[in-house]
Order: sequence, then structure tokens, then C-alpha cells
Amino acid sequence: MVTSAISLLVIYTADLAACEEFYRGLGLRLVRERHGPGPEHLAATLSDGGVLEFYPARSQPPTGRLRLGLTVDADPGATGLQLPPGRHLLRDPDGRTVDLQVVAR
Repeated sequence: MVTSAISLLVIYTADLAACEEFYRGLGLRLVRERHGPGPEHLAATLSDGGVLEFYPARSQPPTGRLRLGLTVDADPGATGLQLPPGRHLLRDPDGRTVDLQVVAR
């Protein structure tokens, strides 16, 4: 069996500021980055080491139909999240489905 993992997922968004607010509200620690002459974007390193990045769509079309699954801590002090433990289906500002699993630790 080959070991594999997603190490990078890039999402192009029409509204970077709205996505920043939404995903920060889920507890992601987003930082602003810029690589060389590329556009400023947001990046979050996930607990498994994978990186989730949000780029302004600009010349790329926004990332369309996508279902993103995330697991976050239920502790509102750690995330600011006000959802009870369990599964929640949310929509991000671009209309993508976010399958959120809130766990109590």
C-alpha cells in the first residue's frame, strides 16, 4: 500500500476577504503570504501538515463545485466557533459546501 496524503489544496475565490472571515470563524489560522511577484493570498497549515490556501480568482476562475471536509475543536476559546459537537453542513461565501465535524477534546 502506498502512503499518500493531500499536502496542498488551493482554492480560488471571488471574495478573499469574505472567505478569510468565514474560515477564520471555523478556527483556521490563516496567514497572508506572497511568493515572488504572485498575488497575496491566505494559507493555513492544518494539524496533519497539509496546507490550505485561498487565492483571489483574478485570471483563474473561482473554484466551483467542491465539498471540503474539515474537523475542528469544539472549544470556542480555541476557535471562536459557536457550534455544538457533531456534523454541520455549511456554505462558504462562494457557495461551496463545507462538511464540518466539530469534536470535543
